[in-house]
Amino acid sequence: MSQKIDMLHGPLGRKILLFAIPLAASSVLQQLFNAVDVAVVGHYASSEALAAVGSNSPVINLLINLFVGISMGANVVIANHIGQNNHDGVRRAVATSGIVAVASGFALMLLGLCVARPILELMGTPANVIDLATLYLRIYFCGMPFIMVFNFGASILRSMGDTRRPFYCLVISGVVNTVLNLILVVGFGMSVDGVAIATVAANMVNAAMVVYILLHEEGAFRLQPRKLAIHWSEFRKMLQIGVPTGVQGMVFSLSNVVIQSSVNSFGSAAMGGSAASLTYEQFCYFVMSAFCGAAVTFVGQNFGAGQKERCRRVFRLCMLMAVASTFVCNVVITVFDGFFVSFFSNDPAVFAFASERIHITLLTQVIACSYEVGGSVLRGMGHSALPAVMTIFGTCLLRLAWVFFVFPVFPTYAGLMSVYPVSWAVTGALVLAAYFRISRRELA
Repeated sequence: MSQKIDMLHGPLGRKILLFAIPLAASSVLQQLFNAVDVAVVGHYASSEALAAVGSNSPVINLLINLFVGISMGANVVIANHIGQNNHDGVRRAVATSGIVAVASGFALMLLGLCVARPILELMGTPANVIDLATLYLRIYFCGMPFIMVFNFGASILRSMGDTRRPFYCLVISGVVNTVLNLILVVGFGMSVDGVAIATVAANMVNAAMVVYILLHEEGAFRLQPRKLAIHWSEFRKMLQIGVPTGVQGMVFSLSNVVIQSSVNSFGSAAMGGSAASLTYEQFCYFVMSAFCGAAVTFVGQNFGAGQKERCRRVFRLCMLMAVASTFVCNVVITVFDGFFVSFFSNDPAVFAFASERIHITLLTQVIACSYEVGGSVLRGMGHSALPAVMTIFGTCLLRLAWVFFVFPVFPTYAGLMSVYPVSWAVTGALVLAAYFRISRRELA
């Protein structure tokens, strides 16, 4: 019980930080799974292996984002029940989440095994990379049931304000991942297959720990295997909030797959450099996303309890903290880009592409806080479809239009990367306008 945060009473600033810091660290550690994979193969295997592992993130995200969105829906539903002091609702939502986690994990495993190579072919993955990329993806997707169990389990814990125990799980599994990477790649001379096996093993450890925690949790949050069942009223609520978020993530990832296809046209050095830069963009994004997670959960509980002024304060505090922390991270990585890229490759061609992307995207990424935090507050209030539609337009359809109509006119790497700040600014304006309109009605 000491792991929980009381979101309904007292000052908010310190509690938001206590929630967000472990969540940011957890997300960064999850990203480190891929970063360690990229770094190990970049130094001890080949540039083709680096490109194969590093360029797979958009494909992975494309396939899993729908179910990650549903796990966010579970977070909001449970948080609302907590705010309403509805213990039976919490119990039903936990039981439903358990079933959905396992089912979605096996569905994603089968889907990933079937479509890995066709998607890579559609992306125009170079011939010297595609076999390695396919092998990595297929092994990675064998671990999908464990990834989904951890994501849903962590959402249950975070809904009650517990972000520390998911973080502890990721620390342990991160060590497992790193040690196995070194053993399999450096010790046994394996390539992408070694780092993929290490990641699957680490995800197994993650899932086992979060299940153990929930099996020993107190009260309505306890996972009771014999009582797992789909409670359709709870499932519908999860879908109402989670599906728009998940579809947004899928379309967002689809646009990034198209962008990755354009990156591929510059060759394996551009793929490796883009992968290195993308790793740091994701690190900074996860810092921002931690305050978005705080916004969803804090607003979910307080909106359920009818505490509207606290919801407005959550928006202001999360926006301020997200902007400040993201900006600091962006500037540090941009200033010391040579140091950070060196973790992944010493190839001058790879470094040139990585540095160019870093200077375009990381110096402007803070703009994305506008729609990420605004959309998270709306989801906490139960409004998931509108921010999803606006984000699909601003960061997805706009990016696709840029690739097909603007990039051919300015066919340079910098011209391609410029789509990011433009799409962040447009989406931010749309979502913030929607937030202020809806908040005037819902939080009056």
